[in-house]
Amino acid sequence: MTITRNITATEFKAECLDLMDRIGTPELDSVVITKRGKPVAVLSAPQSESDSVRSLHGFMRGSVVLSAGLDLTQPVFDEPFIAETGALHG
Repeated sequence: MTITRNITATEFKAECLDLMDRIGTPELDSVVITKRGKPVAVLSAPQSESDSVRSLHGFMRGSVVLSAGLDLTQPVFDEPFIAETGALHG
């Protein structure tokens, strides 16, 4: 269960050190700081290093769809090529 506390900017100034000590514990997950009744910032604990790396590397995993007959290991070369000279178009 996520425990979020809403707090005014004035209250945050007075309690910021205590809130930073409590953030990320089972007691408190995040703090929404408001100014004139509108949210202006959210204080939360940083992700662990392993979570950060996991979300960075492979973030596009599953976003590419390949057709069934496509072989990615097969070279693709549509232009005529003379192997002996290395020339294109003969």
